[in-house]
Amino acid sequence: MPQVEISIGGRTFEVACQQGEEHFLQSAAGMLDGEAAHLADQLGRLTEARMLLMAGLMLADKTAGLEDKVRQLEAEAGEMRAAVEQLQARPAPEPQRVEVPVVPASITEAMAEIAAQAEAIADQIETR
Repeated sequence: MPQVEISIGGRTFEVACQQGEEHFLQSAAGMLDGEAAHLADQLGRLTEARMLLMAGLMLADKTAGLEDKVRQLEAEAGEMRAAVEQLQARPAPEPQRVEVPVVPASITEAMAEIAAQAEAIADQIETR
């Protein structure tokens, strides 16, 4: 079982952990050290036991807040999954046929009038 040396609040501790968990222990010790440093800045020198207790309580408070947030997000994700499943279970809507005239009637009439005028001009030119 590996022994890891950690530093919390300026004090060094040797702690045993499972093989391969050294990184997690160092990370946890870093968070605890950050809280201890914050306490030392605010309250000054504390006994080792009191500093560790207060830092542990601060981390536990943060953890409880994060757990509440995780539960809330899991509930929201469950609601969204249920909504998606409900939408996927619905039959596809019937397609609607929409007819749109390609060329509006007013333009067709104007084009017919222009064509008639062009034919009249062509007739005049041929007769000359």
